[in-house]
Amino acid sequence: MLLGIFILAACHPGPVLDFGTPPPAVGGTISGIVSMAGSSITAENRHVTVTNVRTATKYEAQTAVDGGYTIQVPEGTYHIEVALEPGELYAKRPENTHIDKGDLDLHLDFVIAAK
Repeated sequence: MLLGIFILAACHPGPVLDFGTPPPAVGGTISGIVSMAGSSITAENRHVTVTNVRTATKYEAQTAVDGGYTIQVPEGTYHIEVALEPGELYAKRPENTHIDKGDLDLHLDFVIAAK
């Protein structure tokens, strides 16, 4: 019987590892700068939301001190928004953008103005 246990143990090459479902592959990067119209002041700490237009999956970031934002996303077409505060509107905003694998879409900039 002891011989049977050794034979069974020898048949298995090692532990079976399951790391679960892998995260979605990153297709590319969306980035830009959020600024205030008529001012050299940047829009620091603004909430940026990038939404996949097909799946409605959202990716989020905060703008940095210089108003810049960068978000890595899987391949797809995205709509980009910046959270406005009361009394603000978009003076400039990017169109939807399509990201392919390895794309780096720069200059998807916003300009925010007072109403």
